[in-house]
Amino acid sequence: MNTLSIGDLKVRIPIIQGGMGVGISLSGLASAVANEGGIGVISAAGLGLLYKKFSSNYTEAGNFGLKEEIRKAREKAKGIIGVNIMVALSDFTELVKTSIAEKVDIIFAGAGLPLDLPSFLQKDSTTKLVPIVSGARAVRIICEKWKNNFDYLPDAFILEGPKAGGHLGYKENQLEDAHFSLEELLPQVVQEVAVYEEKYQQKIPVIAAGGIYTGEDIKRMIDLGASGVQLGTRFVTTTECDASTAFKESYLQAKETDIEIIKSPVGMPGRAIHSNFLDKVREGLKQPKSCPFNCIKTCDISRSPYCIIMALYHAFKGNFEQGYAFAGSNAWRAERIMSVKETFAELMNEWKAKSLSTNK
Repeated sequence: MNTLSIGDLKVRIPIIQGGMGVGISLSGLASAVANEGGIGVISAAGLGLLYKKFSSNYTEAGNFGLKEEIRKAREKAKGIIGVNIMVALSDFTELVKTSIAEKVDIIFAGAGLPLDLPSFLQKDSTTKLVPIVSGARAVRIICEKWKNNFDYLPDAFILEGPKAGGHLGYKENQLEDAHFSLEELLPQVVQEVAVYEEKYQQKIPVIAAGGIYTGEDIKRMIDLGASGVQLGTRFVTTTECDASTAFKESYLQAKETDIEIIKSPVGMPGRAIHSNFLDKVREGLKQPKSCPFNCIKTCDISRSPYCIIMALYHAFKGNFEQGYAFAGSNAWRAERIMSVKETFAELMNEWKAKSLSTNK
């Protein structure tokens, strides 16, 4: 595999571990991936809940938690550490400022267009900014806005296709539409990015994400023009993943038919593993009385069938009567829990085997 360059960062193996909240990818998983030569990513979503004993103020607790997780990852890792911050989070601004102040290597920002992200950089900032997009139009909007307003271009883009886990940047009817497949969208995004690379003489790598599970998948994406890949689901069933054993077991026990599309209170479709909790939601048995966190800008408590951050927190703890696990379309393929080191070795061997068979 070629190395991946994001600005002056050199990524030895072009694999980024996707940011997974609430609590699924923290310093444990991120540092393990960074130590194998990929980019380890801490999810900022829900840290205010995970660190609530440090402050009753959700935003303050989240910022404290983010600093702690970055610090712990730095202690354990020699490599590159990123933070995933959803644009839809109410404390997006505070989390971005904290990440930049802590000099985290990269901020990945999705679930909305991060149109003002460069405004938070200081003169001495070293943090790279990488938007997560679902198509070429978003690339164009972000590049034009950032260049015009801040004289800054994204350091890379992640194109997340419709087979990803968690919240999806597509309408429900697009999820199975071949025109919106990652294979169809990736060349379009690479072509769009090339316009800005040529115009401003700056390299902007495109990283493919969503449904990538094997080394063979990685090779296919790189052959289509990606400079690297992002995998989330594959890293859930690792020893170092920060989720509970019960959460990991839900992946191991899942059948293909258990992976389903849900309507999230955030206002986007999401992909998750079926649970008793989701049955109760469908039957109308869940209804929050109040919102203790105001964690997501687009969540309307009066119309929400449940509190999403609490549902994800319960799942992180392994309680599927009160929550559910987000997962990519290939979660059912997980067979055992293994170390991040073993996972990287498997991915590399699969990629090499496919490369050799292609070159014969």
